[in-house]
Amino acid sequence: MRTLQSKIGGFQKVGECLYRYSSNRVYYARIRVGGKEIKRSLETTDRAIANRALQRFKEEQRQIDRSQGKLTLAELCDSYLKTVQHQKPSTIEQKAIIVGRVKSLWPTGRLAQVAKIKPSHVDMWLARVAHKTNRFGPSSRNHHIECIRHIFEGAIRDNVIPRSPAAHLRASRPEKPIRRTPSSDEFRAIVESIRSQKFNGHDADESADFVEFLGLAGLGQAEAAALTQGDIDWQHETITTFRHKTKSGFAIPIYPQLKPLLLRRRRNGVPNERVFKIDNAKKAVAAACRRLNLPNYTHRSFRRMFITRAIERGVDVKVIAEWQGHKDGGKLILDTYSHVNRVHSQKMAQLMKDDFYAAENVIPLETVSPAAS
Repeated sequence: MRTLQSKIGGFQKVGECLYRYSSNRVYYARIRVGGKEIKRSLETTDRAIANRALQRFKEEQRQIDRSQGKLTLAELCDSYLKTVQHQKPSTIEQKAIIVGRVKSLWPTGRLAQVAKIKPSHVDMWLARVAHKTNRFGPSSRNHHIECIRHIFEGAIRDNVIPRSPAAHLRASRPEKPIRRTPSSDEFRAIVESIRSQKFNGHDADESADFVEFLGLAGLGQAEAAALTQGDIDWQHETITTFRHKTKSGFAIPIYPQLKPLLLRRRRNGVPNERVFKIDNAKKAVAAACRRLNLPNYTHRSFRRMFITRAIERGVDVKVIAEWQGHKDGGKLILDTYSHVNRVHSQKMAQLMKDDFYAAENVIPLETVSPAAS
């Protein structure tokens, strides 16, 4: 038994609340809080580092609210859901689904005490979700990571735990898909197909004009639906709109191709009247794509078409970003449409052909006759 003890090693007290394990010389903290003894490895063999880590450990333990020591994971999840009720219904629904998975798939059970949860439990939970869920790509994984982080951050704010067991998680970098974008011909065909229908739930021209506006103005469905007659400044030929995603207003010019459509829908003396009576034309677009045997284009597809055409026509990316209500000087446009920029860059490179190297005093070799040589 003594031989075994000598091979394994033992704890040696080297200072107040500080111990060192003899076999690997790693330092450990050992303190008593509220009548309970707590031990933790300080994960270092350096005495100075161990002393600092010990002080941090003591401070963390002093801040913990021992009265909440029996708080369960299920109770913590319920408290978290109460804090997100002000968000969009779709966001609340998504987070409720993730919380449900926390309760049902947690490796130590939904009644596990929050204070006893380890980082490995979080890793096992994510693995269980990935196994249970048919589709668990980078985007879905990131949503789960973000949610579990926020859940444990609530426990930290309430002094239930000193640090988050989910702090080690890192978001996955999602792949950047190149989404299909309609060509100009396809866009015109979709608009004409919608306009040709006698009945599509409401006036066919209304749906066709709505879709045509999306493609010609490069705005989103929410901006188009909220547009009023007063937002169109005919004197300065600008449209003032509000980007719902970034919660910011911005102005765009009335592009030449857009002007005839807006003139058709112009109503003087009613500034608060909406330009379009409908909120979206999703069904009309889907039906047109089926009739024309085209991919399932959406409202966003027409916005991408507008941006792609602008890039291909040589419009400055910073200007395009301003037309989209972006405040990043074009960074998002460059990142998202890098595949378009590469093709456009090659076309632009051909414009660099000039007579720079064809100086007047240089005779091209092919024009020199054999006699002259």
